[in-house]
Amino acid sequence: MPDDSATGTVYLIPSVIEEDTLSVIPHYILDSVRLCNVFFVENERTARRFLKSLWKEMVIDDYGWHTIHKAESEVKQTFLTAITAGKNVGIISEAGCPGVADPGQLLVEAAHEAGATVKPMVGPNSIILALMASGMNGQHFCFNGYLPVDNAVRIKTIKRLEAEVIKNNCTQIFIETPYRNIQLIDAIVQTCQPATRLCIAASITSPVEFIKTKTIGEWKKSKPDIHKKPAIFLLGS
Repeated sequence: MPDDSATGTVYLIPSVIEEDTLSVIPHYILDSVRLCNVFFVENERTARRFLKSLWKEMVIDDYGWHTIHKAESEVKQTFLTAITAGKNVGIISEAGCPGVADPGQLLVEAAHEAGATVKPMVGPNSIILALMASGMNGQHFCFNGYLPVDNAVRIKTIKRLEAEVIKNNCTQIFIETPYRNIQLIDAIVQTCQPATRLCIAASITSPVEFIKTKTIGEWKKSKPDIHKKPAIFLLGS
């Protein structure tokens, strides 16, 4: 078993889901940021801007910065070198909580293998916030990530997810690239049964936040215009 006495601590630092929504970040996050020596981030530009907004006196160039991407072997090795040298590492997702629908998960996995202490920080997560606000089953749910782009395969997948909803009352959660939101909504309302419920949660935590749960029959009468807006979709019975 690895000796964790000399390893650094890995802090999972949540970021804002939407810009200019700093009020959703707990104040104690700054204490963890100050303890870090190096940051592994999904997007360096936005991560730097985010940390600077939290801590205006922060000297950005005093810290090591590495972009995660898909945690290629070189990035993973750099990460392991940092924590085994006793450096405290911060992992920051592009939006929300690192490790959840985020490539930072691979580094967290490596941290455990190295015997490092991993500290998750409380912060906004669009998947959980959407589930909380949907009114759907929060005891039994599944996050499916992105649905297939190919229309025929996508429709088949939607039918499978709806069948799981009906059979097991399992809330099915998924996302889409914002510029394909409208096509996804069209596919859902054309495929699912009228009584199946769909929650659409867009621009969560922002001033224009939109969260509505309706039956497919109701959505067919009036579909929201959420083109290019980050959104979470939930199917429920």
